[in-house]
Amino acid sequence: MNQRGTRSAERGAENGKRRILVLILSSEFRAPSSEFEMTLNQLQELIRTMYGAKDSARGTEGTFMWFMEEVGELSAALRGGSHEERVLEFADVLAWLATLANIAGVDLEQAIRAKYGAGCPGCGRKTCECGTVEKP
Repeated sequence: MNQRGTRSAERGAENGKRRILVLILSSEFRAPSSEFEMTLNQLQELIRTMYGAKDSARGTEGTFMWFMEEVGELSAALRGGSHEERVLEFADVLAWLATLANIAGVDLEQAIRAKYGAGCPGCGRKTCECGTVEKP
């Protein structure tokens, strides 16, 4: 499966602000041992605390390779895995994306806010009205 352990992430909304609900799971997919809400910044800090030294030593290129491996596992789970496998693979991809952002010095919340906060980057609307030629 992955180097991060088993975790799952879901998005939810609270007071109009996007949040990430992270469920810390045991080594087998069982009932969550704890639940808590987390922002993207808090996720980045959690990943930095848990893996920062290893991630820095591995560097961007090595970390990107792990990220791509997880994207491949997510692809396989989307094509034929169980819901639980998809949940875990989405969490892995998100964790490795946070790792890459940490290494590159990118604040994910700030990046999302800058690119999507005012609406679709193509048409500027909250509900995208771009034609399917731009984004099929």
